[in-house]
Amino acid sequence: MSIVAGVDFGTLSVRVSIFDSSKGRLGSGTGEYPLHRKKEDPDYATQSHADHMRALVQAFQEAIKNASIRGDEIEALALDTTGSSVIPVDSQLNPLDDYYLWCDHRAWSEAAEITKAANSSKLPAIDWCGGIYSSEWGFAKLLHWLRHNPDKRARFATALEHCDMVAAVLCGISDPASAPRSICAMGHKWMYNESLGGLPPEEFLTGIDPVLAGVRDKLKGRYAASNTIAGRLSPEWAQKLGLKPGIPIPTGAFDAHWDAIGAGVRLGDVVNVVGTSTCIIAISDEASLVPGVCGVVAGSVDPARTGIEAGLSATGDIFEAIARRANTSVAALSQGLDQYRAGETGLLRLTWDNGDRTVLVNPELSGVTLGWRLTTTAQDELFAAIEGTAFHTRVILQRMEEHGVPIRRVINGGGIPQKNATLNRVYANALGKPILVPKGDVTSLGSAIFAFLAAGTFSTIEEAQDALCPGHTVVQPDTRENAVYNELYALYRQLYFALGERASQPAAIGGVLPELRRIAAQARGGKSAGSAAS
Repeated sequence: MSIVAGVDFGTLSVRVSIFDSSKGRLGSGTGEYPLHRKKEDPDYATQSHADHMRALVQAFQEAIKNASIRGDEIEALALDTTGSSVIPVDSQLNPLDDYYLWCDHRAWSEAAEITKAANSSKLPAIDWCGGIYSSEWGFAKLLHWLRHNPDKRARFATALEHCDMVAAVLCGISDPASAPRSICAMGHKWMYNESLGGLPPEEFLTGIDPVLAGVRDKLKGRYAASNTIAGRLSPEWAQKLGLKPGIPIPTGAFDAHWDAIGAGVRLGDVVNVVGTSTCIIAISDEASLVPGVCGVVAGSVDPARTGIEAGLSATGDIFEAIARRANTSVAALSQGLDQYRAGETGLLRLTWDNGDRTVLVNPELSGVTLGWRLTTTAQDELFAAIEGTAFHTRVILQRMEEHGVPIRRVINGGGIPQKNATLNRVYANALGKPILVPKGDVTSLGSAIFAFLAAGTFSTIEEAQDALCPGHTVVQPDTRENAVYNELYALYRQLYFALGERASQPAAIGGVLPELRRIAAQARGGKSAGSAAS
């Protein structure tokens, strides 16, 4: 028996969960931190390193209390974070600015420049990132920061992903050359590929902008997967967190990747980690290129296999925005959604409210809703948004299957599927596949599994999953609902590429709105087309 701590940094809070290898979760604690936005710049999203660390202390104190244990009983801790969340630092790893959070899209122009340069020079690394570089990723954000902060360039020593920054601080590491570098983070967001010599060549980076001169060398450190120890907890941070010094901390990773581990991902599985956004995670024994995905990286999810990441730039955030515009909450607006049938709202929602992460990789897109009527309600829009995210997920899964990624099971992980049965039902019907939902809360379980591995409690991920993962509830697709969704999906897919690709061919879309009305009327038993509320 052993006890460890799993740490999960999300968009608005950090959660620390204490796990016993025999008893499971003993208790949890959370600490919140602000997300800085600007009304005049919707692409802006930053957070403070100091706020993160203050919240971590608070979460640990609460978790230890709720678990009814002593802090010195914890034998290891592991942490995951959002990403790509990037912070520039000086030679002592002191922050020079706030984090460019994962959802900060100010670097859309820089991302386009990197994509253009990579494709024109036939940079092999861009193919492993899906062929398009995103404004959500590291080099784009760092280039944007360097261009807009000339007064801080002289003090710039390196940039770190959130998971690496926190691990370095907790371990008392202050030398950039000794900092841990997560293969998960650097492979998916910085084009790191060991088989291609690591990061992109210096001449490629300086060809984009001379301000990147020397950056490749500054991004040095200890590149490793999460089966490697990043360091050991320093006396300073042991005292702050109420733990014993010297306990191991493995190299960190992104939250969605370890959430997939906690959700029980195995070969042939795809995990939709559905939260503020959606990360779609799969593992494979083979590395094959998949155009438009966020990366195919050896060792990024399971250190022994190849990790594949795709996703939606907004999911829960869209639901929250719909409720906010209606002056209510998602929970209140969801009351009665279980009565909705496929297509009955007459709406078709392209959920690009925060751009497109996969497969178009285009942050310049915005949300589109077709089929509005005078009687359309906010609840109709919420249901249509759930359908839209399911259709977008289907586009992504089809792309993965077309390029050799086996999909045996689909698991809905993350926080939203735990409390939204309608979403799971719609996904099963829209995808035409059974949806597996973890029977219990798996937040921080993935990080706890890697902490147990660091402590030597389990020898493999699978052994830890068998001992700790809660199993799944299965939501089967309904044949009639699936047939309706197949009709709607044909319309969705046509519009997805016709409206989403700048160089798309002319498309005949004059039949879309009449089809939405016909499908809605049929869903309501032949009543006149209109809102579900009419």
